[in-house]
Amino acid sequence: MRCGGRAPAPISPGAVREMPKTVYVLNGPNLNLLGAREPDLYGRATLAEVEKLCRAAAQRFGLAVEFRQSNHEGEIVDWIQEARAEKAAGLIINPAGYTTTSVAILDALHTMEAPVIEVHITNIHARESFRRHSYVSRVARAVICGFGIEGYALAMTGLADLIGAEGRKG
Repeated sequence: MRCGGRAPAPISPGAVREMPKTVYVLNGPNLNLLGAREPDLYGRATLAEVEKLCRAAAQRFGLAVEFRQSNHEGEIVDWIQEARAEKAAGLIINPAGYTTTSVAILDALHTMEAPVIEVHITNIHARESFRRHSYVSRVARAVICGFGIEGYALAMTGLADLIGAEGRKG
């Protein structure tokens, strides 16, 4: 009982709101330099703008976002394991330079039960031949490349559809 001798009012079933489903958006090496690094290839948008875009897209579907970037492979592996432990609804990853090299990230992604979407700002298939191989693609439900930073919003929309998130599309 609270002060005043009155018990708290019961909570009606419709009044309890479900916690938003969380989507992890992970970014690999050098993406912290977006806007400054090779703008003719990657555009002038910054990583902060990518984060804003992801949050706006997620909000349309009632999703929460954990947005992160690291230049360190092990940290990305830790975040994938965290997403799994926290039962994230899904994971969007732009592994950047680790796309073609990281078996460790592949192994971590294999543990994810939630859908994984791979995103690349450029069309990796139109670039150097070594960029056409992706370890991540082996476990990704979908791969989006070549749409610039809008690829992240497309990934969020597709992921929301996969997980059955509520909200309006558009």
